[in-house]
Amino acid sequence: MVDDSKAFSSYSIDDIGAAKDFYAGTLGLNAAEQPEGLVITLATGHPVFLYPKDSHEPATFTVLNFGVDDVEAAVDELVGKGVTMARYEGFDQDERGIAPGPNGPHIAWFKDPAGNVLSVTQL
Repeated sequence: MVDDSKAFSSYSIDDIGAAKDFYAGTLGLNAAEQPEGLVITLATGHPVFLYPKDSHEPATFTVLNFGVDDVEAAVDELVGKGVTMARYEGFDQDERGIAPGPNGPHIAWFKDPAGNVLSVTQL
């Protein structure tokens, strides 16, 4: 039953218009408004559902990771589009906000307009 279901992820936002501008305009994803919220379609073809919530509080953890071949190029492109990379205490991030992973991937975090944490992660 669940093992062959068409699963999808979802998280809350506080402004559908701002989210659509960001996910479609800035990130270049397919974003379609529905009466219940916003569906973004990832390059894998999988959907992520963003729903408005009056008492929205941004996630304090990464809700969506974008796997990329070159995290430095991805960060440069995002910054060129006006995205600010996030900085976190306890992570050895360089001047662009990229954290090298000695035993894992290079990663850099940024936030959507609702404050939810996203990342670009080198695969």
